[in-house]
Amino acid sequence: MKKAVFFVLLLISAQSAFAQNPNPILFTIDKNPTSTREFVYLFKKNHPSKSDFSEQKIEEYLNLFVNFKLKINEAHLRGYDTTAKFKKELKTYSDELKKPYRAEKDLLNKLTNEAYQNLKYEVKAAHILIQAKQDAAPEDTLKAYNKINDIKTRIQNGEDFEKLAQELSEDPSAKYNNGNLGYFTAMQMVYPFEKVAYQTKVGEVSPIVRTRFGYHIIKVLDKKDARGEVEVSHILLRTSKGNEAKVKDHIFEMYDQLKSGRSWNELVKENSEDNNTKNNGGKLRPFGLNGISSVPEFEAAAFALQKPGEISDPFQSNIGWHIIRLERKIPLPPFSELEAQLKNKVSRDERLKISENLLAVKRKTDLGFKENAEAKSKLINLADSSLLKGKWKIVLSDELKKTNLYTIGGKGFTTGDFVAWVMQHKATSKLSPTGYLTQLYNSFVDEKTDAAEDEKIKKENPDFQYLMSEYREGILLFEIIEKEVWNKASDDSVGQRKYYNEHLDKYKAGSRIEARIFTTPDKTFLEAIKS
Repeated sequence: MKKAVFFVLLLISAQSAFAQNPNPILFTIDKNPTSTREFVYLFKKNHPSKSDFSEQKIEEYLNLFVNFKLKINEAHLRGYDTTAKFKKELKTYSDELKKPYRAEKDLLNKLTNEAYQNLKYEVKAAHILIQAKQDAAPEDTLKAYNKINDIKTRIQNGEDFEKLAQELSEDPSAKYNNGNLGYFTAMQMVYPFEKVAYQTKVGEVSPIVRTRFGYHIIKVLDKKDARGEVEVSHILLRTSKGNEAKVKDHIFEMYDQLKSGRSWNELVKENSEDNNTKNNGGKLRPFGLNGISSVPEFEAAAFALQKPGEISDPFQSNIGWHIIRLERKIPLPPFSELEAQLKNKVSRDERLKISENLLAVKRKTDLGFKENAEAKSKLINLADSSLLKGKWKIVLSDELKKTNLYTIGGKGFTTGDFVAWVMQHKATSKLSPTGYLTQLYNSFVDEKTDAAEDEKIKKENPDFQYLMSEYREGILLFEIIEKEVWNKASDDSVGQRKYYNEHLDKYKAGSRIEARIFTTPDKTFLEAIKS
């Protein structure tokens, strides 16, 4: 122990002395070495003051550290590091810890900023859709892509976009609106569609864009500054079959009364058939673009009003007849006011997942990912229904078993490696056999990508390795103490009683008093009791 303390003191005070062996082994447990540098890292972290760098302090901490490592070793021997629960929890921590070393450390901020910038504008666009499910077979996906590509070529050759949308788009609404979607702003369309629409110039047709609905081409018809929100009050008279003329006459009578100076609130209370608002002057909650998309005439009339107090002409919708009064226009708030709300939306929006997937592809590229497409295709075609039951019956030829599937981080993984991994992850699925095997393959690649990335980060950032060890060993320590101490203690009531009886002197109550408390409104009686 004295020798170990000496090495630690020497490393702390003069690390250059270890130039030939920069990370000597401090001690070994069951052939598992612990380096001096790891101990120094933890000691410094828990003893930030240089006054703590004494032989006594180091020896005390070293004793604790050895006991800690013994518990961790026992946790490994009991297999706590192989459970699905442990792996899942560790991956959660690992993903968080790796963010500062990854390109996506600012991803949420960038996406939030992008959403806010898009909120400043409203885009009017038309589109042509060819449907393709996300889990469609490759041949079906290719068929859909070729179809949308042919349409795009026809547009580039001068054919009319609107006509082709009406004839060929698989969006049912295109039959009557020629693919025109009207105006929209940020977070009102699926993210890939929004992103491409905002990047395309007015009058131009976009590149082909893939969404969860299929393949689109987008024609941007207009782009203008966002109008923010409006707050309005309204009078509603509902129509039904046979009373249309009567209702129309009534709404125009009220309009004339308003023009003559009649109180708005009185007319609303006496006549409006919107029971939710008639008693508060007809006031509605503020809304923005497409906030009342089911009644487009109402939204258009509301945004057409310019000054607070201005009243619209009577107009008809599918609900009935309306008169609207503008209460106020609400411009887009500054970014500082919307940031938290937008971040919350973005974190739950598909744009975050899509962007993370793109970064994952980049991460694999940076790690030198190379795939053997031919070997992968052969393997995927070997999937059968037994795989879906978690009982895959596969026989690989020696040649295929040894064939390299892909390389990442300078390390190759064979078809045999993948099949062995699948056999360890026996689970059932409702996907098609090839679809499920593809999903498993992607998970296998992701797992090895994470491992390769860990190694890269560890080499470039030694402290990351120690930080990961802290989390890994912290989880293991909790597991072994919970299972071997806390749970056993709570279940062993006989043992607890025995221990209590054998150590009664430790559980004696302190000094106590015995007292009676009297409460009375009679002061004379109280004095008599006291005496």
